[in-house]
Amino acid sequence: MPLALLALAIGAFGIGTTEFVIMGLLPEVAGDFGVSIPTAGFLVTGYALGVMIGAPLMTVLGTRISRKRMLMLLMGLFIVGNLLSAVAPVFAVMLIGRVVASLAHGAFFGIGSVVAAELVAPEKKAGAIAMMFTGLTVANVVGVPLGTLIGQSAGWRVTFTVVAALGVLGLAGIAKLVPDLPKPEGVQLRHELAAFKNVQVLLAMAMTVLGFGGVFAAITYIAPMMTHIAGYADGSVTWLLVLFGLGMVGGNLVGGKFADRALMPMLYVSLGALAIVLALFTVTAHDKVLAAITIALIGALGFATVPPLQKRVLDQASGAPTLASAVNIGAFNLGNALSAWLGGMVIAAGLGYTAPNWVGAALAAGALVLAVLSAALERRSPAPSLVAAGAAGAAGAAGRQHAEPVRY
Repeated sequence: MPLALLALAIGAFGIGTTEFVIMGLLPEVAGDFGVSIPTAGFLVTGYALGVMIGAPLMTVLGTRISRKRMLMLLMGLFIVGNLLSAVAPVFAVMLIGRVVASLAHGAFFGIGSVVAAELVAPEKKAGAIAMMFTGLTVANVVGVPLGTLIGQSAGWRVTFTVVAALGVLGLAGIAKLVPDLPKPEGVQLRHELAAFKNVQVLLAMAMTVLGFGGVFAAITYIAPMMTHIAGYADGSVTWLLVLFGLGMVGGNLVGGKFADRALMPMLYVSLGALAIVLALFTVTAHDKVLAAITIALIGALGFATVPPLQKRVLDQASGAPTLASAVNIGAFNLGNALSAWLGGMVIAAGLGYTAPNWVGAALAAGALVLAVLSAALERRSPAPSLVAAGAAGAAGAAGRQHAEPVRY
């Protein structure tokens, strides 16, 4: 794997840290600004909405410049947003800083996925994407707990200053290590938008929303579930989330490795197993040891879907994949928001703190159904490369060559 992937992973580490570290610092931030915890929660909601809006917006704005330069500009935006949060005199300014930083999130992972895939041989593309996303998963193991510790001991402003410094390191790495890959000739905004006419691209994004949404239906409410149901102390939740992060790291690497060998079977296995484990979590949540094991499995199975889904979008939107790749990152955040809302609804309905696990299982099962449907539709359609070959053959020969169906 080329060193350029390390630079992308560092940027991903910083982005992953700033996205999740705020959850552990909400009481400190709320206390400093004199706002309620629910009001401080807008720092989480605002970031998620910024990712969904920023992913397509920033990608469209970057269509006229090279991908390397756009990645550098996005890291610059990330640095500015975190510095603004660090020095914010009032809550509103910090919220603006969070939104500014979030605008870089989706486009960075979307464009970064395209660049990572272009840096390696075709049979290693999913592994390269997984390597970049390793930065995001490691952030949940190292960056978030460490950032929370720094914020609680030295002040939350120091945490955001450190995150901004990570952005500077990522920017320097991209400038030094990422090659200035030429823009594909003839690819314009209308070509990027045309990818969304492909039903396979839309199905892959829907799988992203439902599959990763299943993970966050459970993890969003992990604190009350573990303290009220499993019997853990409040201070144990941080280390349970570290277990979740370790599972994410392992699942991401395994998903990238096997997606390069058999992408759709990898999705079948990971989504099916995720649905089963989430359903079992309603039972294992009552036992401390089993709950801890299940949390790690949810992280592993959930992130095992990320490289294959991102590669699926890149493959199906080939020729103009940048916007589709970025929008798929926004789909992850849409799944997070949707599942958190649904999980909150079942708790509010009086079904208990384990009820979101059933929501997650249903969402993951829905993603599995879409994966099977996607493969069935593809079996009925000719492979794109063979269609092109058939068209070329028809121009110089009597018959038209048709593609063999793809087997899974």
